Amino acid sequence: MFGPQSSLVMYDEEYQRILSILEKMLRESNSKVIFLVDKNGQLIAATGETANLDTTSLASLTAGNIAATGGLAKLIGEKEFSILFHEGEKDNIHISIVGGRVILVVIFDQRSSLGLVRLRVKKTSLDLAGVFEDLAKKAMAQIAAAGTASASPFAEITDDDIDNLFN
Repeated sequence: MFGPQSSLVMYDEEYQRILSILEKMLRESNSKVIFLVDKNGQLIAATGETANLDTTSLASLTAGNIAATGGLAKLIGEKEFSILFHEGEKDNIHISIVGGRVILVVIFDQRSSLGLVRLRVKKTSLDLAGVFEDLAKKAMAQIAAAGTASASPFAEITDDDIDNLFN
């Protein structure tokens, strides 16, 4: 769908769909915070108790964590570890790769369980993959439209060319 170096173009419609999906997961999993981050460490969306969190650092450290464990995976002959789990005294972090392109981060405490979070992550990942598929189709349509526009025989004619023609 998206290559590791491709840039992600987000439209408001898809952003709202993503936020809605994350908010639904937050409720259904009894989680504290949910983030969606791209593999470059850019925060795409966040919901929940984010007021006391450094979201920029969390996003970049999560991407770094995925990159580091990707290196570990390669050392043992795996492509990547698609799910990571960190257990703390009070809070836990569940990290998963969605569609090979984005990272879903769920922070939860004793109000939830790893089993519930994993179950909800599976459904949420499918929903998010659908949104990113729609984004890819939109991007392809725009590229095709731009290609059609530049294919016009008049595309390279400038105002100066027209002025020179009539002078």
